[in-house]
Amino acid sequence: MNNPPAIETARLRLRALTEADTEAVIKLFADPQMSAHFAVPLTEPERIREMVGRRLSYAGPAGMGHWTIDRDGEVIGLAHLRPSEELPGGVPEIGYYLSRAHGGQGLATEAARALLEHGLVGLGLSSVWALVGESNVASQNLVRRLGFLDVGGGDHYGSGPHRVFVALPSEHGKAHHIELWVPDLVRAEESWGWLLRELGWREFQRWPAGVSWKHGATYLVVERSPALSGEKHERTAPGLNHLALHVESPDRVDELASKALEHGWSAMFADKYPTAGGDHHYAAYLENTDGFEVELVALPGTDVTRLG
Repeated sequence: MNNPPAIETARLRLRALTEADTEAVIKLFADPQMSAHFAVPLTEPERIREMVGRRLSYAGPAGMGHWTIDRDGEVIGLAHLRPSEELPGGVPEIGYYLSRAHGGQGLATEAARALLEHGLVGLGLSSVWALVGESNVASQNLVRRLGFLDVGGGDHYGSGPHRVFVALPSEHGKAHHIELWVPDLVRAEESWGWLLRELGWREFQRWPAGVSWKHGATYLVVERSPALSGEKHERTAPGLNHLALHVESPDRVDELASKALEHGWSAMFADKYPTAGGDHHYAAYLENTDGFEVELVALPGTDVTRLG
């Protein structure tokens, strides 16, 4: 069922496409230029009805799907972000169509930018892809303005040569580093060092009072600071309660939760494992000797049947 979230911009509202939008979409595509780059023009109402039906039957990952582009209550275009049917692995593919009557005002760019940010930031996708016809110069220029990279070409959608573009997440706004002051550096290395290495972090810096580990652009510091004002971390006091880290699968969560007991961690909420955080949240909660809590969360969409 097509049920993506609404997305608001300064001038537009992207909302889930519904069956009630069919006539508005037929009106949009009555303009032959709207489907000029398609293998088969969509000017005939029956073809539009079939297209809308296919979009309404979307059953892919949550948060993706098909939207109308509305301005002041009027449907002026369509957009989608869903697994590609053309590119290997079903990578997320973006698309958009805007009425020529509303062209030349930056509205297509505004809608596409909002959808791209929804994918890369809101959904945390590792990439968003776009297929743009070789002859569609305007759309190629648009995706380049949004930061898409041209990575090749090929024949797609039965309508001839296309350019293949990809957009990747920016580091803007992401965590630069996290610093934990600990009462005992040796104990911290035993628990945090082991866990972070298991999750793919690598030692980054070391000095007499501390050590850090890095994953991508983010690093985590544990330090026995000379300015430390106490000897015990209290997670229920104001301040840091816990860190939550992604884990690749429920099986890997199980494995780490078991092995962690040998590396200075103890299980929390064991009677509710692995759904202490909710029925569809597969996670292990651990606490180390110094009172720091960590939550190990299976990535969304990994074997959700395990949750019942």
